[in-house]
Amino acid sequence: MAVARVTKITASSSKSFDDAATQGIERAATTVRGITGLEVIKQTAKVENGKIKEFRVTMEVTFILE
Repeated sequence: MAVARVTKITASSSKSFDDAATQGIERAATTVRGITGLEVIKQTAKVENGKIKEFRVTMEVTFILE
């Protein structure tokens, strides 16, 4: 029987929402083993002078407990 846990993380990027999600999952994988998936639940952006300066993604990451 497998037991999974879901944790919420937020990541940011100056490039894109996709890059923010990629950076976030790569960083999470450095300390969390057994990641099996993620769900992006929110996307926001920081705007300065009418231009997007930072893309932010909040996601739920699922991993199997050992």
